[in-house]
Amino acid sequence: MKVYTKKGDKGKTGLIGGTRVPKYALRIDAYGTVDELNSYVGLLRDRALSDEFKEELIFVQDRLFTIGSWLASDPSKGKMQLPEINETDISKLEESIDNMDTKLEPMKFFVLPGGHETVSFCHITRCVCRRAERLVTELNEESELNPLILAFLNRLSDYLFVYGRYVTAKLGAEEIPWKPKM
Repeated sequence: MKVYTKKGDKGKTGLIGGTRVPKYALRIDAYGTVDELNSYVGLLRDRALSDEFKEELIFVQDRLFTIGSWLASDPSKGKMQLPEINETDISKLEESIDNMDTKLEPMKFFVLPGGHETVSFCHITRCVCRRAERLVTELNEESELNPLILAFLNRLSDYLFVYGRYVTAKLGAEEIPWKPKM
């Protein structure tokens, strides 16, 4: 199978199911942003603090590919069996968030992103996750999606925020509180 097909040379791409849509379509923007998010999660995986977090991030990447496959499908024509997002996927993120949170100082303020390169990557990844969530939410208004997709993306952004704080603590990086200038 060749990587290039030349079918997209005129600005259209195919969905699972065969429907051709413009490359600027909301559905394409949504799954493209989930793909971008997956790439940033891969960057975090490459910088993981432990094998445990590496495995968690591989789990996240698998689930993002699953979400991407649903977003890349024409809901009226897709007959291909796709993997599912489940409540247990969301629970797994929540358990990890709760576990990390028990090892952190209680949050009393907003924090400025940064403090260490890996922490900055956590915040960038969280921001891309929020953008993906906004696009998927908009797509859901036009074409109803499995609500677990939205819940997973929402929880993932929480996970990425807490993971950033956890990495900050583990690396002994400075967590700078946001103190607005009045």
